[in-house]
Amino acid sequence: MKNILYLLFIATTIVACGNKESSVQEIIDSKDIKAIRAKKKALGSKIQTIESEIEQLSAAIEKIDPNKKIPLVTTLNVKNTVFNHYIELLGNVETKQNLVLTPEFPGILTEVYVTEGQAVRKGQLLAKIDDGGLTQQLAQMQIQSDLAKTTFERQQRLWNQKIGSEIQYLQAKASYEAQNKALSQMRKNIAKTAVKAPFSGRIDDVITEKGSVVAPGQTPLLRIVSLNNMYVEAAVPEKYISTVKKGTDVVVDFPVLGTSLNANVRQAGSFINPASRTYTIEVAVPNKNGSIKPNLTAKLRINDYTNTKALLIPQNLISENAEGAQYVYAIGKNDKGITIAKQQTITTGKIQGDLIEVLTGIKSNDQLISEGARSVKNNQVVEVLK
Repeated sequence: MKNILYLLFIATTIVACGNKESSVQEIIDSKDIKAIRAKKKALGSKIQTIESEIEQLSAAIEKIDPNKKIPLVTTLNVKNTVFNHYIELLGNVETKQNLVLTPEFPGILTEVYVTEGQAVRKGQLLAKIDDGGLTQQLAQMQIQSDLAKTTFERQQRLWNQKIGSEIQYLQAKASYEAQNKALSQMRKNIAKTAVKAPFSGRIDDVITEKGSVVAPGQTPLLRIVSLNNMYVEAAVPEKYISTVKKGTDVVVDFPVLGTSLNANVRQAGSFINPASRTYTIEVAVPNKNGSIKPNLTAKLRINDYTNTKALLIPQNLISENAEGAQYVYAIGKNDKGITIAKQQTITTGKIQGDLIEVLTGIKSNDQLISEGARSVKNNQVVEVLK
């Protein structure tokens, strides 16, 4: 509309000028360069005057037009709410009862009494290693020990009756004690040929078969695993050392299993890894049905911050000025009681998903402009859509 009025005004002016003065074409045909420049300058001045007058008229219409368009907006009522902030970490399921058994005695593996997947109890005999004749030696040593015992007891009775020498009594006593110690040591050596379960669990793998030659600390025999005392281990960035500690609440998610459970940090490490700048935490997880396995991936959501009276708003309501200050638009009233958009400078806290915590600048029950927040200006009249 503005452009049409402008063209009509120019055309009318040119026609009017044409009636009183030479037309533009006539001046061009005259080839008088001074006259052509003078005409161009005159028309330019008229254009500037016309544009200025059009702007004044438009401003006047904007002020007095009762039907001018007022922006429609929707509002969000801010309320105090409980805000739990979580950090998310990945961890692995571990168990301290995941052990590969190796022999304590060298020899031939003569028996394996268990199979893979078999449940065993603590102290149960799992395998047997040939003792290389130690049992026969034990029998001979037992005879010698019995003889030493009899000799000692006789010498002791005589010594009590003041018969015989003290040296004979002491020699019999020393011989008997030495035989007992040798016998005890032999029993311990023979006991090493029996491989027993150090804890109750399940045989995960039979690594060495019957008939194989085994050596102490070198030949893996069996893997035994207990799924009763499981925990998730994760590395936590050092900046959370004051908030993520023993007793902190944790939500443990197992994406593969599609399950989650509530737990807490049972142990927080005292050592910070200089390479990764992290420390280790352990979160105990119950495993009643045995579905949680060692090395399973777990996602930890750790509650590192809670505010029982937080003001949360969507992040998309926040704008930022040239100085970097954040602000939102709230519903207010001007001196005439007309609804306007009021710019409120705010400071923000932690973020959780699409929501952000507002620390200062707004209060509970404030109405913030939601839809239309990006198109209004400070103190602009708005209409709230019901």
